[in-house]
Order: sequence, then C-alpha cells, then structure tokens
Amino acid sequence: MRLRLLIIACLLASPVNALTFQTRLERVQWQVEGDQFECRLTQPVAGFGAGEFVRRAGEQAIFRLQSPDRWLGNGSATLLAAAAPWQPERSDINLGVVSVAGGNFPFNSSQLQAGRLLSGLLEGRSPVVRHHTRQGGEALEVRLLPARFGKAYEAFRACTAKLLPVNFDQIRQSQVGFPSGDVALDALGQAKLDIILQFLKADPSVNRVQLDGHSDNSGNRLTNRDLSRRRALAVEEYLVANGVPKEQITLRFHGERYPLVPNNGEANRAQNRRVSLRLERGPAATTVAAEGSAPSS
Repeated sequence: MRLRLLIIACLLASPVNALTFQTRLERVQWQVEGDQFECRLTQPVAGFGAGEFVRRAGEQAIFRLQSPDRWLGNGSATLLAAAAPWQPERSDINLGVVSVAGGNFPFNSSQLQAGRLLSGLLEGRSPVVRHHTRQGGEALEVRLLPARFGKAYEAFRACTAKLLPVNFDQIRQSQVGFPSGDVALDALGQAKLDIILQFLKADPSVNRVQLDGHSDNSGNRLTNRDLSRRRALAVEEYLVANGVPKEQITLRFHGERYPLVPNNGEANRAQNRRVSLRLERGPAATTVAAEGSAPSS
C-alpha cells in the first residue's frame, strides 16, 4: 500500500505535462564504485541514464546527471530536494539552478548543492532536476528516489575515507617556500612534498617532475642564482630520497629573474623564495640548467 501511495504521489508532484524520468520504486538501486582518486554513488534512472554523486580526492562531492541520449537542452535547470510523499508537512527545497550544457554529463552541481541533496536523501527527500528537452523544449523532470539509500551511503562514505588528500589538478603546479637566505627545507616544505609523494606513489603515470628554483632580490645576482640552484637541489634530493627516480626529474634555476610578485616587502619576497614543481605524464629526462629559459609556472 505504501509503495502504491509513493508512486502516485511522485506522479502528482511532477509538473503537469512534463516528461518525467524515474525508476519504479521496487527497482531502485544504488551503486558505489571508486578508488583512491574518485568515488561515485549512482542511481540508474530508467529511460534516461543515471544520477550520481561524485567525489574526487581533495574535494567535496558534486551531483550530476548522466544521459547518453542527451535529453536536456542548454540553459538553466532547477535543482530540488523534493519532500517525501509520506511527509506532507514538508515542502520541497529549491536548491537553485545549474547551468546545462551539451555532452553526456549536462551539468555539475556545486558542492553545497550536492551536500544538501545528500542530507535530503538521508531524510527521505528526492533529488529532482526540472528543465526542458532538447527537442521542442518540452518540460522535463528527472527524479531519484531515496529507497535503499542508507546502506549505499555508508559504502560511499567508506570509499571516500580512502581517497588521497589531493587530486592531480590540485598539485600539478605547486610551490615550496624557503626562509630568507636558506636552502634547507623547513617542516612546511617537507609536508607539502610528502603530499605530492603520496600522490606520485599512487599514480605511476605521473612520471615527470620539473623543478624551477627561485630567489628574491635581497642578495647580489650571483648569490641569488646559487641560492635558487641549491633550493632546487634540496627539493630534488628529498624527492629522490623518498623514491622518485632521479631520471624523471628536470631541474632548472633562475635566481631572481622571475618573481611571482614585486619584491617590495618581506611578505612578497617570501613568496618569491621558492621552488616551483610541475608534474606531468610522459617521458622524462634529467636536465640541470642555469638562467635562460623562463619557468612554465
């Protein structure tokens, strides 16, 4: 009886004449997949594709739709945490709009929207997307159901607990700072490199590291050039000591030539005393270069 009431209530809650996609309650399934780089919590939607929560390493979850038939037209769709039919005292929560574009994944929600959808599912609410079709602009609604969500959510949380602290986009270009006149890694610099090393060990396809040493303009040109070289070497030595093959590292040094910010104060000079790291996927070769070509970061 409750099943019949739920199906009827969901149909009544949909906009009049809208093309509605949702899976029958008795067939609702949640799927959890992932590794240390990304976790996905997915509900297939009959006739449409799927709705899924995706959490990448180093980020919070987002919500998106997957539609191989590309049902949604371009524009702005409305995202709702719809009230459960058996809780008539509650109203739908409008979570705002999402920008819809082409492709199999027509939009990504914000992290805040996804968090509220997940909280809503735990309360029995349904994620709902309302928009229009690509063909003729007919009203369209995609609805996920909260059935069997609790157990799947626990599996999703277990997956996310094993994610790396960062993803590739967050560390592909990084900076390690140095105290004035110093060439030794401090605790903060080592901590940053330890996070990068953790990622490198997890993803062997990242097999090229470019290091660019820099200084501020406090000393003379020759001193600054040597400081930048020794700082880059200090980072290289730390990486090699922790398992990065030396042949995968390219090392350059530039002295004071390429400041991030003007050297017009101690705070700015501190930003310029650095080694920039760039991670790449591809063949690697060892190179040690002095001032010359500009750094890429």
